[in-house]
Amino acid sequence: MVLYFSGTGNSQFAAVRLAGLIGDGEVVSINRYMKEGKQTVIRSGRPLVFVAPTYCWRLPKVVERWIMDTQFEGAQDAYFILTCGGNCGNAAHYAKKLCVKKGLRFCGLAPVVMPENYLALFPTPDAAECQTVMARALPEIAALAGQIQAGNQLAAPPPSLAGRLESGPANPLFYAFFVHDKGFTVSNRCVSCGKCAYRCPLGNIKITDGKPVWQGNCTHCMACIGGCPTGAIAYKTKSQGRNQYYIMDDPLCWEDGKQGR
Repeated sequence: MVLYFSGTGNSQFAAVRLAGLIGDGEVVSINRYMKEGKQTVIRSGRPLVFVAPTYCWRLPKVVERWIMDTQFEGAQDAYFILTCGGNCGNAAHYAKKLCVKKGLRFCGLAPVVMPENYLALFPTPDAAECQTVMARALPEIAALAGQIQAGNQLAAPPPSLAGRLESGPANPLFYAFFVHDKGFTVSNRCVSCGKCAYRCPLGNIKITDGKPVWQGNCTHCMACIGGCPTGAIAYKTKSQGRNQYYIMDDPLCWEDGKQGR
């Protein structure tokens, strides 16, 4: 069973292709369960494969919290695949600790490099470069699917000293100083379509008088700004001139390998 969390589509892209390569794999949207906010029971007779973006060189806190709050019945083997713009530091160490706390068997973690999408902090590639990066990711995903099918452990590259610091002390500082929704603004290009509110996995956006209003519970997934059809949403001045990266299908619809609810 492949369970994914995705803001702009990188992790959904990897999850759907991974499940197809593994064969008869279920694809489950963590976004949907987060949006519903209900206690969740996941039943699977096959290994669990968690696919998510890398947030400050670790699994996103919202995904860690969802795993801890979810009941898993049946298979307890857990693989982790983190999409990233460069590397995932020492994320494997923290994913293993999470598994120990949750009673899952840690079967390894591996990164998959995908286009940079964190336009609140970093430059995003143009469309042509995005296609090149995604094409390079396909054989990586295929190799990981083969390892999971064979029941092998996934091995992340050994973390450097910088990676240990990034995933360690830098991670809580990143959340404390950067991860909030105070910098989001909306211009008069907004057409009141409501897609930002629908796509937000945390239900953090309400439409008030036809405009999005952020409610203070943001994880910086970039779904609202990346997927805005008119480019009306910005993050401070940092997103200006940067490509709005969004390749996601409906973020709430993937379940049991089928699209649609």
